[in-house]
Amino acid sequence: MPSSAPSGDAPPPQAAPPATVTGRQVYTPDDFARFSPKNALDMLTNIPGFTIRSGDDGRRGLGQATENVLVNGARLASKSDGLTEQLARIPAGDVIRIEIVDGATLNIPGLSGQVANIVAKTGALSGQFTYRPEFRAHYSHPQFLGGEVSLKGTTGPVEYTLALSNDSNRGAFGGPYNILDGNGAIIEQRKGRLWSDSDNPKVSAGFKLDGPGSSVGNLNLSYRRIFGDYEEDETRVPVSAVTRQRILRGHERGYDYEIGGDYEFALGPGRLKLIGLDRYSRDRFSESAIFNFADNSDSVGGKYAQDVGSGEVIGRGEYSWKAGKADWQIAFEAAFNRLDKVANLFDLDPSGTFVDVPFPEGTGGVREDRYEGFVSYGRPLSPKLTMQLSLGGEYSQISQTGANALSRTFFRPKGTLNLAWAAAKGLDVSLKVERAVGQLDFNDFLARVFLDQGNQNADNAQLVPPQSWNIDLEAKKDLGAWGTTDLRLFERTTQDYIDIVPLPGGVEGRGNISRVERHGFEWTSTIKLEPLGIPGAKIDTDVVLQRSRLKDPLTGIPRELSYLGNRLVDIAFRHDIPHSDWAYGGDFEYLHVTDYYRLGEFGHDFEGPIFAGVFVENKDVFGLTVNFKVVNVTNGRHYLRRTVYEDFRNNSPIAFVEDRDQLIGPIFRLTVKGSF
Repeated sequence: MPSSAPSGDAPPPQAAPPATVTGRQVYTPDDFARFSPKNALDMLTNIPGFTIRSGDDGRRGLGQATENVLVNGARLASKSDGLTEQLARIPAGDVIRIEIVDGATLNIPGLSGQVANIVAKTGALSGQFTYRPEFRAHYSHPQFLGGEVSLKGTTGPVEYTLALSNDSNRGAFGGPYNILDGNGAIIEQRKGRLWSDSDNPKVSAGFKLDGPGSSVGNLNLSYRRIFGDYEEDETRVPVSAVTRQRILRGHERGYDYEIGGDYEFALGPGRLKLIGLDRYSRDRFSESAIFNFADNSDSVGGKYAQDVGSGEVIGRGEYSWKAGKADWQIAFEAAFNRLDKVANLFDLDPSGTFVDVPFPEGTGGVREDRYEGFVSYGRPLSPKLTMQLSLGGEYSQISQTGANALSRTFFRPKGTLNLAWAAAKGLDVSLKVERAVGQLDFNDFLARVFLDQGNQNADNAQLVPPQSWNIDLEAKKDLGAWGTTDLRLFERTTQDYIDIVPLPGGVEGRGNISRVERHGFEWTSTIKLEPLGIPGAKIDTDVVLQRSRLKDPLTGIPRELSYLGNRLVDIAFRHDIPHSDWAYGGDFEYLHVTDYYRLGEFGHDFEGPIFAGVFVENKDVFGLTVNFKVVNVTNGRHYLRRTVYEDFRNNSPIAFVEDRDQLIGPIFRLTVKGSF
């Protein structure tokens, strides 16, 4: 069996320090040999101090670049396929080198901080596969069908990638917990189990046309099916009432597709890129809760169902040219978004039949027509300082049909200033100042019922898109043989932030909050242990600390954002044993999440707070890389402590306190990667 480790007595190649060419850190395939990578994703995840940033789903349309990975100097074209999915389809043998450069030095508006440019060739016909089964010790169903298989090749001037994948997940927790009164006395004991299964098989295809001349075209197609089910069975034993069983069931079926492409060609002194996208999703969801009583009295319960169709059509044009040392770009985008929703609410009658309950506020449609224009200018200000400036704005019209029909128009300025400074050898500093406009979730305009928690969001036709000032200051230091460290300070000030707020009629729903502030830092490092006499070993760390502040829309008292991960410590150790195919390691994660708030309750809902795992890996099992990992060896648990009031939490007594501390248990993951 051939070995992937180098022969001889020399230690295996290390991924740093890389060569530096014209201010860029350059990694070649030899720098990753000890990891035996199968694809470009395996390479990127082992670059010291580099963190892959996927596109911001809160951004509108296609817009400027937000992902920090390029392939041959261009953005990855697909919007439906995730960044990691696309990188995993680039065979490691096709990668010539990976360049790490500050985004502000590139003629791609929106990029800042450390950006990876993968320089890849067009290789011969090749295929890759990844198989990811997962099993849990308690409560859940086994997962057998997670993974992906892809094929990449060329036919004449066309390069193609075909892929079949399944994003599969199995979740579960269970055990006893208590319901307390306002004084802390137990008023009900409960015991149950929740399991959740999802499978999302997807077929996708990508085609790249090289030519004629210097023109380049891309076409991306994808189609995905959505299958989701969950169930929670509980036995509830009140202190002074009849024992009952609650059966909560959820069912989801749907599909989505995307057709997208671009074509770039020389025109006059520059290049014109035309981009088009059409995507649509259909989702049918239902949830029911039924109570059966030990004394054989009539069952009671309810059901909620919704059928949602949503789509987006985008056309974008970008014209770029160079004038002396300056890079210019003019961009225009038109986007047309739509959502149509039909929702139904039911009560269970004594005969066991669900009877329709009027719920007109859950049915309706939302449309948005949006037009955006940008002018971008970038140039070096000195041999070590580069600037990139983008200024623009958007005009949009939002229309709603249904119970509260309304149509409104908005104009929002937008822009970005990026500065990149090569402060000293091995030290790069970047600054990004941005005025951004966030995307609306059209589901928030219409009413929604949550039977699992006994809550409901009312409809709100007055929602407006959030706007924010974003500031990022980042410094990356090369530590030589010890690795790298990267510190990013950030500040976010958001207007019209969307959260749960009081609405007319004494109800609650999604609405705008005038101002929210959030600030903190992220500190990412890779420390190599070879200077300590442990060749092939490294420690990757990621520390995030942040604070937020808003005025509670009910009480006016300052508090933090709901569900914010405000403290994160993530430490991973890996040792690739020299002169062998074996590696081992582990990771530790601590995550603290802030309380959540509704008008009639608040609580702390999280899992963990500590998750740790250990793994062992062999990089040549009949030519395959096999990794076995045990997750949650520290017994991280499911916690929920929510305080529910009789009415609004600012002026009513406590109805009950739900106090959950339930078992998740160990999780066993197997990952098998191979090429063909």
